[in-house]
Amino acid sequence: MPRHMHLAAYLKTGPTALHGGGWRHPEARLDDIFEPSRYASIARTLEDACFDACFFADLFGLYDVHASSPDAYVRRGGQISFLDPMTVLPIMAAATSRLGLGATLSTTLFNPYHLARTLLSLDVLSKGRVAWNVVTSATELEALNFGLEGLPAKDDRYDMADEVVEACLKLWGSWDKDAFVMDKARGLFADPAKVHYANYEGRYVRTRGPLSIPQSAQGHPVLMQAGASERGRQFAARWAEVVFAMQRSKAEMKDFYTDLKGRLDAHDRRPDDCSILVQVSCVVGETEAIARERADYCNSLLDDELALATTSANVGVDMSRYDGVGDVAALQGNQGMQGSVDFLQQIQAAEKLTLSEAAKRTAASQIVGTARSVADQLEDLFVSEACDGFVVSPIVSPLSHEVFCRTVVPELQRRDLFRKAYAGRTLRDHLTER
Repeated sequence: MPRHMHLAAYLKTGPTALHGGGWRHPEARLDDIFEPSRYASIARTLEDACFDACFFADLFGLYDVHASSPDAYVRRGGQISFLDPMTVLPIMAAATSRLGLGATLSTTLFNPYHLARTLLSLDVLSKGRVAWNVVTSATELEALNFGLEGLPAKDDRYDMADEVVEACLKLWGSWDKDAFVMDKARGLFADPAKVHYANYEGRYVRTRGPLSIPQSAQGHPVLMQAGASERGRQFAARWAEVVFAMQRSKAEMKDFYTDLKGRLDAHDRRPDDCSILVQVSCVVGETEAIARERADYCNSLLDDELALATTSANVGVDMSRYDGVGDVAALQGNQGMQGSVDFLQQIQAAEKLTLSEAAKRTAASQIVGTARSVADQLEDLFVSEACDGFVVSPIVSPLSHEVFCRTVVPELQRRDLFRKAYAGRTLRDHLTER
């Protein structure tokens, strides 16, 4: 049986995703960002195309790293979470029956009992379709919003994340699968011998349990992660079932893929236990020329200040005040994401730009062409084992996802690179399907 790629959709509760100019496109929908119908519709579109999952990127606040103000993001339409994804995902769950549903939640900001209870509740109601995108938070603003004085050191945040995941897994195992009896005649609802305390105690977190919520159809939510630093890769190798990767070139993708897959054995995991999905944005046209024209038009809508503000937020350094002197990594403090720094430096090296110039060019990597040539490029990355699939990020929401599902997915299916129908019901079923 041929190996099939995995596809997940990158979403935001708003009109802007990774491409800061997409909301300005004439075909971008702005009138329905607070309407449940928007999210139900995109969920059905993705499920009709047999996507493994979608997930919401999230930030617990408004970015204000750039010029110490959220002005650029608010004024120029940056990537903002206008709604809590945990209130939107139930709407999407009700509109679908197979599509995986991912939420981004922080191990630094939320305690394990709250995380375990919230995520497993949705996993039970969706019949086993939830993923948790595990993040440790990368901006001081989030810490301040949650009453902390600042972020812990980066490695300490990952040490804490290890404990939070351990605690959640203990809580998710509170109820045995066969705990329910529901015998009215005997008056026995559930067997208390099959309900267990977690009694987890670590250096950073502790929780007693038991959780009041039973196991879901897939046992517990799928664990997803996007760390690119050395410590982030260690964390992913131990826990992640899905990794969201963001590299610029095929060679860099293959290096990341080989490195991370090679780390799994140390945790008694097989390479197939972790699917590595690379971020792509696709611009599709009836001809190569039309596709290129569309991409050029979309990119003309990008705003330099917003691009700079986005880079500032992602790397944790105010690029509006960066004078080109000093190592960005040294200026970050406890903020910033290593993957974003790597991506910035990849652009700088490939295009021979200064760091400040590269900071204005960090729109997501784009694959441009006809449905056939886009599929050619995705196929090449997949079969050469640069990835196990893709996180598809829209430029124009929701149009980009609709076009991809209508044009590129059928081409991938025709080549037997992607499923034509779901074989299982849960997200973990989709990810273990080969």
